[in-house]
Amino acid sequence: MEASKVKAIITGGVSGLGFAVAQRIVADGGRVALFDINDEKGAAAVAELEGSSFFNVDVSSEQAVADAVNAAHKAMGGLNVAVNCAGILSAGRVLGREAPMALDYFSAAIKVNLIGSFNVSKAAANRMQENEPAEDGERGVIINTASVAAYEGQIGQAAYSASKGGVVGMTLPMAREFTRIGVRVMTIAPGIFHTPMVDGMPDHVQEALNASIPFPKRLGRSEEFADTVAWIVSNRYMNGSVIRLDGAVRLEPK
Repeated sequence: MEASKVKAIITGGVSGLGFAVAQRIVADGGRVALFDINDEKGAAAVAELEGSSFFNVDVSSEQAVADAVNAAHKAMGGLNVAVNCAGILSAGRVLGREAPMALDYFSAAIKVNLIGSFNVSKAAANRMQENEPAEDGERGVIINTASVAAYEGQIGQAAYSASKGGVVGMTLPMAREFTRIGVRVMTIAPGIFHTPMVDGMPDHVQEALNASIPFPKRLGRSEEFADTVAWIVSNRYMNGSVIRLDGAVRLEPK
């Protein structure tokens, strides 16, 4: 797909990896609709990104997502890319010091990280199937975000790893199903990336994180994630796979 023809929904699009993706798409001549729950950051993002729009959306709500996808489709005059970056970190032991993990805490990660990705993928694909087929019959691309924790979850990551493992697990069957409508499905599993949380950590902690990456010995950069999204969008033969973007890191148990 040509970068200038991209009309993309990006969840978690007003900060972090999602915002980096939005910046890249707009810089390449595409249009974006940002789904997030932070109105202040949403307004700032729209002010920076020409032709963009913002929708306050709880991705775990099926109806809210369906309504927002339809509104975004109207605002952009179409929809052919969806990038799911919305997610929450959930840290806690299943058997905590005070009590076992509450089911609500576990469920929260599943609702946002997994069900949220499913809701947006489903609603986006439903609109994409109406598109006129382009080269190779392509009508759209869906890109989900998992994590290396889907494969090597650490102690305290049971909820988070389960949610991201679910994202990995639905990639291939969804890609296989959507062959009939010409929509590709891919997932990126990032390793340890620079985030505002990491930037606020003491220098010695950041140095330890950098040292844990085999090569290159540094944390991932948001623009490298955005580059990967752009490559997937442009390469029609990429379908049904998960790309680890992690500097060869493999998480230790603790």
